[in-house]
Amino acid sequence: MRILVVGSGGREHALARTLVKSPDVSAVLAAPGNGGTAAVGENVPVADTDVPGLVALAKDRGVDFVVTGPEAPLVAGVREAMESAGVACFGPDAYAAGLEGSKAFAKEVMAAAGVPTAAYETFTDAKAARAYIEGLGKPVVVKADGLAAGKGVTVAHDPAEALAAVDEALVKGVFGQAGAKVVVEELLVGEEASFLAFCDGKTAVPMTACQDHKAVFDGDRGPNTGGMGAYCPAPVLPAKDYAATCELVIDPILREMEKRGHPFTGILYAGLMMTEAGPKVLEYNVRFGDPECQPLLTRLDSPLPPILAACRAGTLTPDLVRWSPRSALCVVMAAPGYPGSYPKGMAITGIEAAEADPAVTVYQAGTRREGSGIVTSGGRVLGVTALGDSLATAKDAAYAACAKIDFRGAFYRRDIGDKGLKREER
Repeated sequence: MRILVVGSGGREHALARTLVKSPDVSAVLAAPGNGGTAAVGENVPVADTDVPGLVALAKDRGVDFVVTGPEAPLVAGVREAMESAGVACFGPDAYAAGLEGSKAFAKEVMAAAGVPTAAYETFTDAKAARAYIEGLGKPVVVKADGLAAGKGVTVAHDPAEALAAVDEALVKGVFGQAGAKVVVEELLVGEEASFLAFCDGKTAVPMTACQDHKAVFDGDRGPNTGGMGAYCPAPVLPAKDYAATCELVIDPILREMEKRGHPFTGILYAGLMMTEAGPKVLEYNVRFGDPECQPLLTRLDSPLPPILAACRAGTLTPDLVRWSPRSALCVVMAAPGYPGSYPKGMAITGIEAAEADPAVTVYQAGTRREGSGIVTSGGRVLGVTALGDSLATAKDAAYAACAKIDFRGAFYRRDIGDKGLKREER
């Protein structure tokens, strides 16, 4: 197969690097790709949101199968466009992708499916939203309804923060059309977990639970980011609970989407809060997380193309998906200033030295090739990932690898995996 990977992040480098290992794959293209995907395949300068351009690329280059990394192309209908052009495409259709594309839609589907989630209300009028928040008198989360590049969620511990978030979205229009509607929901308390599953419309095969780290600084301090690191398996959601969790938060969504005439095929990602009352869904994503994808695929012990093809064909079975018993941990190395403004074009050294350890894989995200070298081109630059016989050894290997890599102003959290290690000590 000739495979097109759509996207440009660390997730897409992980996908390309994993796919190209399969003897069934003859070539991997990436659109637009990054410095890492260029090393395992061919980058083509087509934006991941340019659906007609992506279809033309797939047709012109004889692509057999398309794997979409980010959510925006799925919400924009890349699956339908590719299939209409005769090109097989992994992922949900635009209606089903609305589970991520619209917070209000996701909440409505959860309610219909009976999935546990936070109590909420949806608003397009700022005055009504303010009155609701003031009437509650307790911490809430304010979410822009649409895709806002990870910046449309405010965890408000006091009413002033919540009211300011409402004004930003509904009055000032900071998030454009994505913020023309907001969801205000109760603040759930607990520890977060990422629970992903491969889905073929009827059957779901869960992956091992992950834990992401959204805040930019150690101790979960500072503004939220796209993710500063992740690890799996995560002890906050033990393997003995996977089947029950799948029945609680994945299977009901598959049944509901099938009932609506839009069977969900692809990856369904439930962002969970592990509360005292049990798991509750914070949000759904319709693709691999970034950086969760990096440790997950590092642990995958079976070929990826047959799994993705089975999801699309409706023939998914649990025996297709096998995992290493080892742990994997990913540390994101970021550019100075991220998640705010940051410089670009800084030379990166030490990747080869880091990967001299066979347990380490350095997935590239915000990078591009410049001559014979690699330079930074984004905020999240690298996802330094390591396997270990335990979470502790995976963490040690990942941080030892980070110490070998350098670019001007590079920084990273030093506490990735610590929550899991503390749980293991109990």
